[in-house]
Amino acid sequence: MEKNTNNMTEITDKLNLPCGAQIKNRICKGAMTEGLADEQNRATTKHVNLYDRWSSGGSGILLTGNVQVDHRYLERPGNVVIEGPQTNEQLSRLIAYAEAGTKNNTHLWMQISHAGRQTPAAVAETPVAPSEVQLQMPGAQFGKPRALDHEEILDLIQKFAHCARIAKDTGFTGVQIHGAHGYLISEFLSPDINLREDEWGGTLEKRAKFLLEIVRAVREAVGVNFPISLKLNSADFQKGGFSHEDAIQVATWLNEEGLDLLEISGGTYEQPHLVGIDMGLNPERAEKRRESTIAREAYFLDYARDIRNVFNGPLMVTGGFRTSKGMNDALNENACDVIGIARPFCIDSDIANKLLDKNILETPTLEKTMQVGPGWLGLNSPFSVIKGINGWGQQAFWCLNLIRMGEGLDPDLDLGVFKAFLQYQKSEKNAAMQYKEYRDSV
Repeated sequence: MEKNTNNMTEITDKLNLPCGAQIKNRICKGAMTEGLADEQNRATTKHVNLYDRWSSGGSGILLTGNVQVDHRYLERPGNVVIEGPQTNEQLSRLIAYAEAGTKNNTHLWMQISHAGRQTPAAVAETPVAPSEVQLQMPGAQFGKPRALDHEEILDLIQKFAHCARIAKDTGFTGVQIHGAHGYLISEFLSPDINLREDEWGGTLEKRAKFLLEIVRAVREAVGVNFPISLKLNSADFQKGGFSHEDAIQVATWLNEEGLDLLEISGGTYEQPHLVGIDMGLNPERAEKRRESTIAREAYFLDYARDIRNVFNGPLMVTGGFRTSKGMNDALNENACDVIGIARPFCIDSDIANKLLDKNILETPTLEKTMQVGPGWLGLNSPFSVIKGINGWGQQAFWCLNLIRMGEGLDPDLDLGVFKAFLQYQKSEKNAAMQYKEYRDSV
């Protein structure tokens, strides 16, 4: 659809990226963890099923869940991993994945990542990080990391570049580097986690070196005409962490790196503002978001405005957008150029088409969709333990329905918060066992 004639920017408008690629509209299906890979961390028919469904759903861009560059340090069992030489079988699976996700003139961008210290203990008892600063989460879910050495850091930069090259070669139409949410790149940026005193830590310029070197290596690997995006925290929202002022400075430096799209998000596992849920974790270390942003539909929109003032390229905001009016207002206010929508796609793969065609004006909300149980177990329970179960149960609800679509099933809208929490824990435990069994056998 061509640009509307009323001089107003709308979600139906096309977007031309700096690299020359054109996006058919302004809606992007945001990245969400999938867990659909097999025990060898290869793409499967579940990816094909899911992305075939999503590529018919109307989005201009589909972002994959984080594809890992190192099989030892995963975000969860079931991540796709691309490292080293790829077998014909691995490549053919990725090609099928890409073919499914690029139907209907849809862009499919592979999100490439390294989990760092947020690698679950079930995957690696000793993860890696910039420094030996352990993730503070209940239940001993994450081990104390060891600090990466200089040579390992250089190797990881090339792993990101290699992963991006394979993405391009197998038919993905772009990549997104995951530099947010407390994963490895985000850890390097944070003065709370990165305590190094060498060239990779200390000042913000040194803490940002890992990110900038990865962006440069990826660009060299894929060429100038291939879209590269970056996901960056607007802030960690954690005392002593990566601040909003830091994010503004990093965005300024990124002007020199030829990015095609910068996505603004926020939070870490310890402060999960990325999903707009209060899980009651480390409240004494939490930094509050601005009241103006809390009152708005999108979680990070006001922070994105500050970054818009210094970043010259296209900007994307994900998190909290639910109405077409809110989306169009954000575009017209020049707060962003692309609207990221994630969780609604887990229960309605056609949600973008419905918004673009104006068949609906609002995406379904959790309260209207999910069976949340009695008041004391409800979404807004004041009890800290219940608050945590609710937070992870809500996450489980979306993730389990995403998995159902990968299995060729329709979403289960009657799945309750507590049932989702228990079912997800069981499935992750089984996946971790299968991953361990395979890794122990090779």
